[in-house]
Amino acid sequence: MPRSGLNESLRHVFQPAHRRIAGLLPLPTRRRYLYLAGHGRLPRLRDPQTFGEKINWRILHDRRPLLEWTCDKLAMKDHAALVQEEAGISVPETFWSGDDLREVAGRTFDRPWVLKPNHRSGLVKFGRASDTVDDAMIAATRTWLRDDQSVLLGEWAYSEARPLFVIEEAIGDGVTPPDDYKYLVFDGKIAAVSVDTGRFTKDHSRTFYSADWKPLHVATALGSGEPGPPPENLAALNHAAEVLGRPFDFMRVDLYSIDGTIWFSEYTPYPGGGVLPFEPRDFDAWLGEQWTLPALDEVAGR
Repeated sequence: MPRSGLNESLRHVFQPAHRRIAGLLPLPTRRRYLYLAGHGRLPRLRDPQTFGEKINWRILHDRRPLLEWTCDKLAMKDHAALVQEEAGISVPETFWSGDDLREVAGRTFDRPWVLKPNHRSGLVKFGRASDTVDDAMIAATRTWLRDDQSVLLGEWAYSEARPLFVIEEAIGDGVTPPDDYKYLVFDGKIAAVSVDTGRFTKDHSRTFYSADWKPLHVATALGSGEPGPPPENLAALNHAAEVLGRPFDFMRVDLYSIDGTIWFSEYTPYPGGGVLPFEPRDFDAWLGEQWTLPALDEVAGR
């Protein structure tokens, strides 16, 4: 599918009409509806085979303590810090967290910083060291703590995350988003890595590689960028992703690499909500083959 078609699919899934309809449906029906809107067919959730189907199975069923903190940005940094020496990573410092941004209005920090909600994805504000949290930023983020990603999408781990603002040190200069290495890790083994360039800009693209940096001809709604050379510290990046992803049957592990230093970004247990397609579709099937789901009786209770 060409990039324009994938972008249309993305808009189709999350346009307001679909969100309103989905919000009225019971969770199992809602997940089937969203999957149908994205993939053009109903998922096989009794016997999931593809990656997208297995993400939806996880959303519907998996309530293990292993996952309950994986959408809480402060908690995931705490867990990454426990293995940072073995993984060879740095973890961004938290400058402040709380539920009222007015507490830090006018305050400056000694490094570039980033503001994000602790319990949601896709929302971010960047600041230079000299920038402050001002009235305009407070107004622009006033709804960030109200909306709960778990309510519409049913992504359980988001419901366990604390609704807080987080200000932490920015990776890079605080203005230009660095390349984002997103590893798909199954039982500690890397299946693929995508590199996001120009994130939070109109030029955002995503390019896929194997663990040994062979280009994979895969596209998403973001389109596919031009393949580039491997990072000089590829072995160290791979090692970090494997260590961070080792406890999980599947986890996307997001990392940055700046001047040879590997930085933890976040864990992502439900990438794309399992509703955004890959092109070719065979990649979705192949990723599904890499994922051995736990037994249903292992995930339902706590």
